[in-house]
Amino acid sequence: MKRTDAANQAQTLLADYSQYIFPAITPFYDDHPLIVDRAKGSTLWDTEGNGYLDFFGGVLTISVGHCNREVTDRTIAQMRKVQHTSTLYVNEAMVRVARKIADLTPGRLQKCLFTNSGSEANETAIMAARMYTGNSDVVTLRHAYAGRTMTTMSLTGHGAWRLGGVFDSHIRHVRNPYIYRAPVGLNEKGLIDLCVQDLEETLATTTNGRIAAFMAEPIQGVGGFIVMPRDYFKRILPVVREAGGVFICDEVQTGWGRTGKYFCGIDHWGVTPDIMTFAKGTANGSPIGCTIATPEIADAVKGLTFATFGGNPVTMIAALATIEYIEKHHLPENADIQGQLLRDRLTILQKKYSFVGDTRGMGLMQAMEIVEPGPDKRPDPTRTIALIDAARRHGLLVGKGGLYGNVIRIAPPLTINREEMEDGCDRLSNALADIA
Repeated sequence: MKRTDAANQAQTLLADYSQYIFPAITPFYDDHPLIVDRAKGSTLWDTEGNGYLDFFGGVLTISVGHCNREVTDRTIAQMRKVQHTSTLYVNEAMVRVARKIADLTPGRLQKCLFTNSGSEANETAIMAARMYTGNSDVVTLRHAYAGRTMTTMSLTGHGAWRLGGVFDSHIRHVRNPYIYRAPVGLNEKGLIDLCVQDLEETLATTTNGRIAAFMAEPIQGVGGFIVMPRDYFKRILPVVREAGGVFICDEVQTGWGRTGKYFCGIDHWGVTPDIMTFAKGTANGSPIGCTIATPEIADAVKGLTFATFGGNPVTMIAALATIEYIEKHHLPENADIQGQLLRDRLTILQKKYSFVGDTRGMGLMQAMEIVEPGPDKRPDPTRTIALIDAARRHGLLVGKGGLYGNVIRIAPPLTINREEMEDGCDRLSNALADIA
């Protein structure tokens, strides 16, 4: 296709996009949105023929590389066999995935409920916790993101993501341990002390002292890859359990080796959840949500419930193929190795540029917080957007997040190799030089 023809088709497509898609669904690169044509491995191509190293992976969803042959072949084979049954019938793939997840998650987690997304998985977790405990109040963290349903928007601790204006009045937000933005003079231990105190005061002042659950991400994704301090959960959870609550660990972004070394991010903290949720990277792009709970919590969900597409055999085979690929190729270990290389390069860039205020993360979930130079650490979302645009010009796709949209989120596929990582870091370095 001639370049002029491609450009004309792109303009027509973007005009239709503007006319027929909700304007709230806003793509990156306002002046020149990227129109995806194809992808393979760690690379994505647009309709203009430009190739990009994909260091955001569909928002941490492409876990084993775009169009992974093993996952694709097994998914296509299942599509030729049977494509849909609903949860009214049993299919082997759903049971196999449930058993696999039970084997790989910590503690006594055993029984799964499959849905279509992280939002639904988190909804299910809240429902189960309330039915098991008999309590209504749920405590979660500021800067959290839980999804786009009404309950999960209520759980979300970002005003910009809370749409519709009617929220769950039984959800409480407490201070999160955001080390980079801790109150002046507080070290990590002091910040955790403050978080514990804030939780205790919240329980005493805004609840009857009894709660259904405490819900948290080990690393807050949309919040800007805010990593919970090592001792945080060990300090917080005794207070939660004393109040009758269960611990819901939201691993929608951190699950399946993303944080390096372990399959589940929470394993780095040495605590055991009562309920866990997964989505995104579980099936390498196929829509999925999973809630796994201990037997007694799962058994407390009584009455009629249904998920038309939950446990869909095609999605289940995609999930099984993805998880088995991660196991077979030791991808949590690769995430640990390549993540350390990435972090070392980010640290060098932080020392070089005064507007890189912080670098943080674990495994292949790393971030740079962009600020105005100076002691105030004032967020700089304008420069952040400039950096994302500059990275694209150098053939690199990265994401953004944070309450003020000033955090660069970097999350390449778990299959990334050293050569690709070095190449991506070089491109990021060039983009930083452009905006400096």
